[in-house]
Amino acid sequence: MTRSSFDLEAFLAQPLTARIATSGPTVRPVWYLWEEEVFWILTGPWAKLFHRVRSDPHVALAVDDCDLSTGLVRQVIVSGRGVLVPFDVPRGRRKLARYLGDDESRWDPRFVRYLHDDPGQRGTAWLKLTPTSLTAKDLSYRTTP
Repeated sequence: MTRSSFDLEAFLAQPLTARIATSGPTVRPVWYLWEEEVFWILTGPWAKLFHRVRSDPHVALAVDDCDLSTGLVRQVIVSGRGVLVPFDVPRGRRKLARYLGDDESRWDPRFVRYLHDDPGQRGTAWLKLTPTSLTAKDLSYRTTP
């Protein structure tokens, strides 16, 4: 994997939206959790992503940030093989809390259901993406006052 000139861990810890691409090709926005050099994406049989990864596990993912007022432009581009694994509540809570805050009582009920529904009945799963290729680039530029 490629390392970058910026703090990759801090960048990927931000609640940014990634875009994941599957065969087809299809691209969709996703929330993710980056832990132990793995991307975790919540999915299940209700989602096209779940079925596409089952039929072809090769995926690509991009996370980027672009602030035109400051010139800060950073990107992480990943490819790898997606594996569907059982959902676990503690990881689900960590992922959702980074986007929705720590107070679960303030979350939209559809997100709370992911944590409290029976994953076996609902089919909630993780798409686990361990990068085989990771490129991180800082494309920032100076702005003029």
